[in-house]
Amino acid sequence: MVQWMPTVSSSHFVRTTFIRMKLEPTILYEDRHVLVVNKPAGWVTMGLPEGQETLLTWLKRMIKERDSKPGNVFLGIVSRLDTPVTGAVLLAKTSKAAARLAEQFRQRTVSKIYWAIVEGKWPKPEGTLLHWIKHDPRFRRVHITHAKDPDAEEAVLSYRLLEASPQCSLLELAPQTGRKHQIRIQLSSCGHPILGDRKYGAKNLFPTGIALHAKQITFLHPVEKTPKTVEAPLPPYWRSIALKVLSADRT
Repeated sequence: MVQWMPTVSSSHFVRTTFIRMKLEPTILYEDRHVLVVNKPAGWVTMGLPEGQETLLTWLKRMIKERDSKPGNVFLGIVSRLDTPVTGAVLLAKTSKAAARLAEQFRQRTVSKIYWAIVEGKWPKPEGTLLHWIKHDPRFRRVHITHAKDPDAEEAVLSYRLLEASPQCSLLELAPQTGRKHQIRIQLSSCGHPILGDRKYGAKNLFPTGIALHAKQITFLHPVEKTPKTVEAPLPPYWRSIALKVLSADRT
């Protein structure tokens, strides 16, 4: 098999591939009711103080200028991504669409697929992780706890191993629950933190952000009532690392 992962702990890898510029979001799908964008690493989804740009404020300004809208632009974020994470973010363009999509998330009928590169060789081809996690607002992170903890939330994550080397493994992930930081803490608790995720124990850097990408989202269109699947291409810097897996000689 062709070696697909560089030795990420080497100073050469970090020096030659670290990316400092902030890329702009790109539109993946848009109609009168919904908008799906591909969020680059480094963008806060929403919630910063007034005057500080977020994904939401940038998109509102872009739509207002593009469509020459005289008034305010309505956009409601119904799926968020952590700042260092890339990939598909779903937004509603009307209040009715926002309410209907939010209900789908509450009912857990929206499905999302992630790709992640983790440190070390993942041991099993597929399976499901079940943990109990709790928030630690002091450090803006979550911790693994036990089921009887009154603050515990159940976190369920299905995984499939796509490829592995002694240094890193490429996983496809399907969260069954939507807990904050659940993918990051669950993989780290198994001894395989996501590449670049220093908050959860990673030892190696990633070109920008962390090696977690929301690759696909499937939801019921809030007006047309038909299933809609949108895929987010991997960032360009992933291609030199993760996409080599798919073209490698597996014999």
